[in-house]
Amino acid sequence: MDYSDVLKKFEIFLTDVCYNQLLKSVQESTALVIDYEALERFDPELFDYFLEHPEECMQAVDEAMSNIDIGEEVEKKIPLRIRNLPDTEMIMIKNLRSTHLSRFIGVEGLIKQASEVRPEITFARWECQSCGEKIDMLQEEQTLEKPYMCECGNKRGFQLVSRKMIDVQRIVTEESPESLDGGQQARKLGIYLKSDLVDPTFQKKVVPGNKVLVTGILNDMPIRVERGKETKRRDIFIDCNYLEPIEKEFEDIEITEDDEKQIKKIAKDKKIFDMLKKSIAPSIFGYDDIKLAIAFQLFSGVQKVRPDGMKTRGDIHILLIGDPGAAKSQMLKYVSSLAPKGRYVVGKSSSGAGLTAAAVKDEFTGTWALEAGALVLANGGMCAIDEMDKMDATDRSSMHEVMEQQTVTVSKASIQATLSARTIILAAANPKYGRFDPYTPIPDQINLPDTLISRFDLIFAIRDIPSREKDTSLADHILRLHENPEEESVPMSAEMLRKYIAYARTNCAPKLTKGAMEVIREFYVNIRNQNPEDEKAPIPLTARQLEALVRLAEASAKIRLAETVTKADATRGIDLLTNCLKQVGIDPETGQFDIDRLSSGVTSSKRNQILDILRIIKEMQEESTDKLVNHEDLISRIEEEGMDSDKVNQIIDSLRRDGELFEPKPGFIIKV
Repeated sequence: MDYSDVLKKFEIFLTDVCYNQLLKSVQESTALVIDYEALERFDPELFDYFLEHPEECMQAVDEAMSNIDIGEEVEKKIPLRIRNLPDTEMIMIKNLRSTHLSRFIGVEGLIKQASEVRPEITFARWECQSCGEKIDMLQEEQTLEKPYMCECGNKRGFQLVSRKMIDVQRIVTEESPESLDGGQQARKLGIYLKSDLVDPTFQKKVVPGNKVLVTGILNDMPIRVERGKETKRRDIFIDCNYLEPIEKEFEDIEITEDDEKQIKKIAKDKKIFDMLKKSIAPSIFGYDDIKLAIAFQLFSGVQKVRPDGMKTRGDIHILLIGDPGAAKSQMLKYVSSLAPKGRYVVGKSSSGAGLTAAAVKDEFTGTWALEAGALVLANGGMCAIDEMDKMDATDRSSMHEVMEQQTVTVSKASIQATLSARTIILAAANPKYGRFDPYTPIPDQINLPDTLISRFDLIFAIRDIPSREKDTSLADHILRLHENPEEESVPMSAEMLRKYIAYARTNCAPKLTKGAMEVIREFYVNIRNQNPEDEKAPIPLTARQLEALVRLAEASAKIRLAETVTKADATRGIDLLTNCLKQVGIDPETGQFDIDRLSSGVTSSKRNQILDILRIIKEMQEESTDKLVNHEDLISRIEEEGMDSDKVNQIIDSLRRDGELFEPKPGFIIKV
C-alpha cells in the first residue's frame, strides 16, 4: 500500500465516519479521539497498515485533515488519538523486543514518576551568516540539528532565527504488581507526552500512582556514555498517542441506572449489615465484628474542613493483632483487592521512602523529582500493611503524619512538597511471644510505639481458642471450600459491593442529628465519669475515641444511604467500639475500661501502684540517716498496705531499668 492510497483512504474515513466528531474537535480545539474498532470496521487492511507504519499514517492523517473542507480556518493541527487497542496489540513491558520498534502498540502500567512539563523544539529556521539564506529543518532527533552546508558553500556560522515548540513531559511507568510472576522485578518504561496530552486538564490523569493504559509508537534512542559517545545498545521509549487511567478511586467507578436501582434496593434491606458481613471475605470463617468494622472502614465517615482550614479526617483506621494462622493476611489481601487503588505491603520489606515518597534524579530534566510511595499511591483508596510490627522504627515514624493529617511532607534534595495521602489503613501485627495475652497491655505485646497505636480507631484481638462447637464449624467450612472451591453463595458479589461503596461515598455525606449527638454525648460522659470523686480512677475514653464514634456512626448512615445520622447509627458505632474495647481495653485488676492500657501500656491501677511505691521509698529515705532504703524492709512495708510482693518486685525491677531507682550496694536502693 503506497502513500497515496493511505492518504485517500484516510480522507474517506474522516469524511464518512468521523466528520461530525472532527467538526466538534475543531470547534473545541481538542484532539480527535476514536476507538480502534471504528478504523478496523472501516478498512481492516488500513488498520493493519497503521499498526505497522504508524508514523507514515499519522503524516497522511495530518494531510487528509488539511484537504477536508471543515468550514473554517484551523489555527492548529488537530491530532488523531487512537484508544482501546485490541488485546493482541497490548504488550507487557517485560515482553517488548526490537521487533516491536516503530510499531503502534499499547502497554499498561503504574505511573511511578512524572517530570515537569518542558518545551521542545520541533521546527527550526536557520540563517546563513554569509549569504542570508533561510534554511528550514524539522527537529526529529534528540539533539538540535543544524544545517551541514549552505548552497553558498558556508559550513559554519548558522544562526537560529525562528522556531516552533511543543510542550513535552516524560513519565515513567512500571508493570503492575499483579502482572509479575513470583519474585520478578517490575520493568520500567519511559513515555513522552506531547501537545494536548500535557494540557492542565489532562494532567489530572498523569499522577504518580495512577494505573494507566498507554497507546503510542515504540521508538529507540542511543545510550550515551562518557564524552558523548554512543554504545551499540539502545534504550526504548513510547511516543505517546493516548493515555487513559484504568484504575479509579471509589468515587470514579462508573455506575449505571440499573446498578443505582439495585444499590438503593439493597440499602433499604433491614438485614443490610448482616449482608455486608457475609459478603466481605466470604471464604474466611467467622470474625463478624471485624468484617462489620471493615465494612464501616470501606464506607468511611465524612471529612470536614473547618473555616480556619483545619481538616478532620473521615477515614477509619483498623489494627488487627492476633495469633498466627488466624487468616489476618488473607483478610488484608482480600480487602486490598476489593478497594480501588488498594495496595498490599509487608512491614519487613517496606522502607519509609517506599511507604511515603523518595527523591530521585530525573533523567529528562536533570533535576530531582519525587517518586511516590505506597501510601501516596493509595491516595483515595486503601493500604493494607501486614506484619506492621516488623518494620524498622525509623520507617514506622513516617506513618504518624499520614494517619492523622493524611498528608506526606517531604523535605529532601532541595524538594519541599506536601503530598496528599487520604488513605485508609488496615494493618496487622503479631504478638512478640507468638500468642495474644489478654492480661498483658498491647504496647508490651507488639513492637509498635504507643503514639502510633493511639491513632487507630479500632483495635481487634484475634485469638485462636479451642472450642468444640467453633472448631467443628470451622472444619466444616474449610472442608466444604476444598470440596467445591468454585462454589460461593454471597448476598453481594465483589463487583456489586465495590459499586455500592462507590455510590455511597460519592452521594452520601450524612449529618449528625441532635438525637445521635445526644446518644454519643451521653455514652462518652457517662463512661468517663463512673467514679467522679476518685482522682486515681482509670480514664476509659479520650477525645480520639469520641471522634472515632462519630466516624463509625456516619459510616453506618452511609451504608443505609441516609442523609442524617440517627440514634440507631450512633448505637451501632458505640456497640462496635465497646466490643473492641472489651477485647483489648479492660484492666484485668479492676475490670474497668482503661484507654491507657491501649495507648501507653501502663494501666491506671499499675500507675497508682508505681506512685505508691515511689512515695513509700521517698518516705523511708527521709527517715533513714544514710538515705538508703533496705529492700526487705521496703517489701515488708508495702505488704502492710495490701500490695502483692511479686508485683512489687516486678515494678521495682522495671523502675531500676528505667533509671528511676538506683542500687548503690546489694540489697539497698535509693530514688534518683
